[in-house]
Amino acid sequence: MSARESWRYSAARLSNEVRRGAVTAMEAVESGWEGPAREWEARVHAVAHHDAAARAAGSRAAVKGPLAGVPVLVKDNLCTTDYPTTCASRILAGWRSPYDATVIERLRRAGAVVTGKGNMDEFAMGSSTEFSCYGPTRNPYDLTRVPGGSSGGPAAAVAYGLCPVALGSDTGGSVRQPAAFCGVFGLKPTYGRLSRYGLVAFGSSLDQVGIFARHAGDVALLFETLGGADPCDATTRRTAAPDVSGWDRGVAGLTFGWPANLWAEGVEREIIEGLEDAAARLERAGARRVTFDFMPGEFAVATYYLVATAEASSNLARFDGVRYGFRHDDSSDLRALYTRTRTGGFGPEVKRRILLGTYVLSAGYYDAYYLTAQRARTRIRREYDQAFEKCDFMLLPAAPTLPFRLGEKTEDPLAMYLSDIFTIGANLAGTPGLTVPVGMTPEGLPRAVQLLGREDGEPELLRAGRAIEVGGEPARLGRETEREFAWPSKR
Repeated sequence: MSARESWRYSAARLSNEVRRGAVTAMEAVESGWEGPAREWEARVHAVAHHDAAARAAGSRAAVKGPLAGVPVLVKDNLCTTDYPTTCASRILAGWRSPYDATVIERLRRAGAVVTGKGNMDEFAMGSSTEFSCYGPTRNPYDLTRVPGGSSGGPAAAVAYGLCPVALGSDTGGSVRQPAAFCGVFGLKPTYGRLSRYGLVAFGSSLDQVGIFARHAGDVALLFETLGGADPCDATTRRTAAPDVSGWDRGVAGLTFGWPANLWAEGVEREIIEGLEDAAARLERAGARRVTFDFMPGEFAVATYYLVATAEASSNLARFDGVRYGFRHDDSSDLRALYTRTRTGGFGPEVKRRILLGTYVLSAGYYDAYYLTAQRARTRIRREYDQAFEKCDFMLLPAAPTLPFRLGEKTEDPLAMYLSDIFTIGANLAGTPGLTVPVGMTPEGLPRAVQLLGREDGEPELLRAGRAIEVGGEPARLGRETEREFAWPSKR
């Protein structure tokens, strides 16, 4: 395969080709731009910021580490020195960070090249990547549908071939749900395993940097590269990150939970078929199914949207037009400056969540709403602990529906919020989750499932993800059987 076709490689193979000199870092980075992006990016709009000069500089500086020459699209809420960091919001228009986020530093140290910043819902608030000041991202499998959110840009870019891996953030499913809609792998690690330093905060006790990839092995490669304690982030764990090098060992002897009560109603038939398919693959590979009832999702949804909006209200108070970003020019006093700047700088979904969060934190409502939600969060954590006493990991949907159409839910916030009904529990509990693609529907839309694990359960999740990826066939588990990516030529 020529260097121009290197965008088809997995990140692991691409890095090997760069290290042995068969492909240059520049060729590796530009192959996605000169190939699939030339045809698809204008229509998909996965990228918010890109700069050929910055890519060239990054390629020249790339060291021959474990990610040598691998292009990585990173979400627009991760601080980078060579591209703007605007969180897809007018209030941060043109802002450039004076430092790199810790995960960006670790990418560069491993030889990776940041190929651009991915489009997103403003300040990571949304489930469709329609709430962006740059306009919506479209699902590359059907341009009339959403790619999921809030990390829809990075997910779509990995899906159509711009880059083999990408970084997003997951506050309530913002990596796992778009990964499902775009047919790629998406990992939300255990809280505290990847540094949040340089990730613009939405909900500080919920946010986690997440990983997109086309192969289970590439998820493991990035997790190994990015994980570990960070002195700049007091919430990172001081113990060693779990060892995921055995991601291709298979699942023989493991048990997976099957909480079918969660999808008894309100879940599309194609999603349930995907779950049955994934369960059959796991059983074929040697895992055992354990059936039990699990906590209803509505309990987690109410808890999440009280905790998350309260933290968002606090975190976004710093964006006031005084220190950086957009400032309203026609303001006669400080109060007018704050009001007009925030009114003009924030979009409708961010305003909605700030108002809700400020309300639940206000005097007279704090105990009734915020403290009650925190008590409910403790109960949710206990429910997860009890579930993992019965199994090694759980299998459940990543979303209740296939990708929905653009504009279908923008006027109905509650319907949009329910898109995260199966993902938000892991953020409240701090446990890891992995989205795994399981083929396509007859209509040509991606189908996926979600695996949830106990704290530091990433090794089991990746082993299970790999087993599903290869159809449950033990003979194909080895990393040498990795198939090259082939984006369909027509859509």
